[in-house]
Amino acid sequence: MSTAQRTDPAPAPSAAPTGLSGFDAADAERRRALRKMKVVATGLLVFAAGVYLLTRWIESRDGADAAGWVAYVRAASEAGMVGALADWFAVTALFRQPLGLPIPHTALIRRKKDQIGDQLGGFVEQNFMTPSVIEGQVGKLELPQRVSRWLADPRNSDRISEEASRAIGLAGEMLRDEDVEQFIVAGMRWMAEPQWGPPAGRVLEQLIEENRLAPIIAMLCDRAHDWALDSQGLIDRVIDKDGPAWAPKFLNAVVGERIHRELVDFTNKVRSDPDHEVRRAMNQFLENFAQDLQHDKATIERLEEIKAEFIGRDEVAGAASSAWKAAKAVLEQALDDPDSTLRATLADAVIKVATRVSNDEALQAKMNFWTVRVARHVAANYATEIVSVITETVRGWDAEDTSRKIELQVGRDLQFIRINGTVVGSLAGLAIYSISVLLFG
Repeated sequence: MSTAQRTDPAPAPSAAPTGLSGFDAADAERRRALRKMKVVATGLLVFAAGVYLLTRWIESRDGADAAGWVAYVRAASEAGMVGALADWFAVTALFRQPLGLPIPHTALIRRKKDQIGDQLGGFVEQNFMTPSVIEGQVGKLELPQRVSRWLADPRNSDRISEEASRAIGLAGEMLRDEDVEQFIVAGMRWMAEPQWGPPAGRVLEQLIEENRLAPIIAMLCDRAHDWALDSQGLIDRVIDKDGPAWAPKFLNAVVGERIHRELVDFTNKVRSDPDHEVRRAMNQFLENFAQDLQHDKATIERLEEIKAEFIGRDEVAGAASSAWKAAKAVLEQALDDPDSTLRATLADAVIKVATRVSNDEALQAKMNFWTVRVARHVAANYATEIVSVITETVRGWDAEDTSRKIELQVGRDLQFIRINGTVVGSLAGLAIYSISVLLFG
């Protein structure tokens, strides 16, 4: 499989991954270490072979007159060669066919890659993804406490604001403008489906009973008085325009001043007296309007007509589109600026919440309990799906690349098997020969 094929994305969600991560600088260092250990292990094999040939040459030259130690050295070197060759074959057979020969049960990792993935997945599922194990480990981690302490540390505020802005920015990139606009319009239409009159009337009635509208009425009275104070010019213009043409100007001025004075005095009384008849009339109007919204068919139908006309206008959909685009532009600009108020606010909000959690042991205990419950539920119901990530990923790897990658990871340590085989084989051969000499002469 080529590099391009291994790095292309899967054609469908159900397809397995199509490649193993490439070889990096760390792999290059592992390759150099592996080669060095191969040279050492092979060097011992060559040394044992050289010693064996030397002792055989001495024995063939001197015959029965050869020194006694020669036979012992020959036996040790011969057994060392056998051990070295046997372990070389065993180590090599894991990754490839020794000498390229089609020997059965060799190149095991390449041939058994899928089975290895299945067995690894089964091992993980049976020993690590059990509810009891997951529950115990997650409980020991105390994730809420650790996470809240890290988030509450002001030294991490820059990192928090950066990650939060990155997450929001990623969400904005994933959402298409058309989809958001359609969602907003659909939400508005969904809200418009039920009648607005009765629920609005009940809300208004509840607000009146709780005296929540009194501040609004007081504010309106204050604004009316402020308007009256500045209304002298308007009153004069109205009198000059609509008053009798025969009236002299001084008379218009006197009338205008009187109207202004009475208007200011009246609005001041309304503003200052919570029990003024105008205020009572306003409260009575609101009470009647709340009842009409709930029970008067004409009022309900009129409100429905206004609602339908408002929701159905093209300007509403256009306003939703414009509002989203403007909000998105402002959001993107704020997220790109490290010193923006939005990023600072996000970081402050996260730190405040985390500080509260880190200082509240009872809340930590509850959150830890929830975390353990969620982890246990996931392990009990989705362990197979989680472990399938391992098996399906291994299935998607290229067999040759997998073999080479694993060899780079563990091959250097496996070379010690060859070295030990040479040394242990030599010692075993020496011991066996020595015992045979003692027993049989």
